[in-house]
Amino acid sequence: MSNSPFTAGVVPARLSAEALAENFGDLHPPLDPHEAAVAADRCYFCYDAPCVTACPTSIDIPLFIRQIATGMPEAAARTIFDQNILGGMCARVCPTETLCEEACVREAAEGKPVEIGRLQRFATDVVMAAGTHPYRRGAPTGKRVAVVGAGPAGLACAHRLAMKGHDVALFDARPKPGGLNEFGIASYKTVGGFAQAEVDWLMRIGGIETHFGRQLGNDLTLGQLRDGYDAVFLGIGLAGVNALRVQGEDVKNVLDAVDFISDLRQADDLSSLPVGRNIVVIGGGMTAVDAAVQSRLLGAETVTIVYRRGRDRMSASRYEQDLAASKGVRIVTNAQPKAVIGNGSVREVEFEYTEDTPDGLNGTGETLRIPADQVFRAIGQRLEGAPEPLALEGGKIKVTSSGRTSLQGVWAGGDCAAGGDDLTVTAVAEGRDAAEDIHAEIG
Repeated sequence: MSNSPFTAGVVPARLSAEALAENFGDLHPPLDPHEAAVAADRCYFCYDAPCVTACPTSIDIPLFIRQIATGMPEAAARTIFDQNILGGMCARVCPTETLCEEACVREAAEGKPVEIGRLQRFATDVVMAAGTHPYRRGAPTGKRVAVVGAGPAGLACAHRLAMKGHDVALFDARPKPGGLNEFGIASYKTVGGFAQAEVDWLMRIGGIETHFGRQLGNDLTLGQLRDGYDAVFLGIGLAGVNALRVQGEDVKNVLDAVDFISDLRQADDLSSLPVGRNIVVIGGGMTAVDAAVQSRLLGAETVTIVYRRGRDRMSASRYEQDLAASKGVRIVTNAQPKAVIGNGSVREVEFEYTEDTPDGLNGTGETLRIPADQVFRAIGQRLEGAPEPLALEGGKIKVTSSGRTSLQGVWAGGDCAAGGDDLTVTAVAEGRDAAEDIHAEIG
């Protein structure tokens, strides 16, 4: 990480433009053809491949790697896209280290798996760089489907429905599509405007009409959609952010991590983004890590992630935790916030150490204070805007395995639906599968 003098307070331009460009470069540079061939040669092409079982979208991983090894990256991309139309993004952000690569036979035998994620990126990038779209829209069925939410689940659902010949109306509250991929993932994982380029490529299937600035429960009702369309799919994500519920939380510079990440992703000039000297991020998931790492990359001097349970209970993978540590982020575990301290603006955060007991998480009474001029909340998100008639489960929309909700003609998938694990790749699978069920119902 580049060095630069720090100034007090929450200010922009702590680092030079050159340093920022270096810090926010591609986390995993793409493989060139020779590197891809060498990486593909390590695959055993297992007949009963555990990596396929571990993939939420069930991509035939040995097949696409064999296709790369034999010089057919376009065919490899088709194998990937058949199961995961957002395979390019998932190759960049999917936690392969806890899914397909963790299950890899090479990982079990040698501690070094086949680089499945980077190989997937190689194949999908070849096709997308060529500007070709390997699918055609099916013969028109005359049926119309409303898809609410232009994130991974909604995009996957819309594309599969268009392939079947249905007309799709895609609604989203934001001014442009992409959802989590565009607004909620660390910038260094998706450089070069890839999220929007992928959406533009996906839309080449045709038959998908977009409507932005339309929010369910505001100027768009479920009743209107059910009356006007043959089916409805909800992929509305989780818009609400959980509060800390501690004294002083409302002082200045206590912010939601998702807003910080969104602002960074949409910024034309990273030097315009204000960042503190001392940052505290509260939470233990991927959002917490993304906010913490990007704070360091913007020039924060000290960044501390604080999580209320042990490190083994953090939902961020060990790889992501190690990435944070490699960027100079300190991780404090078994500590929960007690108070945000400051006169107008945050100055420090008081935490109480915790311990896990058979009766749950308890405070020990021992406290510590961490200096902070900026605090990011990353303690989970909640569903907002779900129409009341829909049955909920665990605070999310209750669905069957095919995505059907409690209302006839309404499906749901992605983060807003119960039972998932809040991953991009899982959202894609749920959107795809719901589209297949919708087609079976109305086709």
